[in-house]
Amino acid sequence: MTISVGDRIPDVPITIATADGPEQTTTSEYFGGRRVALFAVPGAFTPTCSARHLPSYVERSGELKGKGVDEIACISVNDAFVMSAWGQRDGSRDITMIADGNGAFAEAVGLTMDGSKFGMGKRSQRYSMLVNDGVVEQLNVEAPGEYRASSAETLLEQL
Repeated sequence: MTISVGDRIPDVPITIATADGPEQTTTSEYFGGRRVALFAVPGAFTPTCSARHLPSYVERSGELKGKGVDEIACISVNDAFVMSAWGQRDGSRDITMIADGNGAFAEAVGLTMDGSKFGMGKRSQRYSMLVNDGVVEQLNVEAPGEYRASSAETLLEQL
């Protein structure tokens, strides 16, 4: 079942890509007590994700934080080392890179996709959500092959 507005984020393990290496945590710990603009991508370094999705949040991070967002995070079914490298190359200090290496988060929120025909296996769908103290306030899931609803600009309009 897909997560919906008003639902609490399921408690699963995630890994934060930090300058000091991977940091293990849980979604309850990470989302607790803060308002997070979370966006999910099918894969780090992939064309739309690198050319448009991550850059939209990098460019609009100040505006999002100015509207009450405490943290901006990007999550993908990749390992922490890949997410760290992508964040160093294309991200900014304003974006927390989260590794969902085994896809536990994508599975728990019901937002997986099958990228097997592209050699990618099970991945996350492209979406954005606003999470306030662990509860989903906004959810914007893209149709397959599209990029619009999950952009930083869309989330800004909803704040």
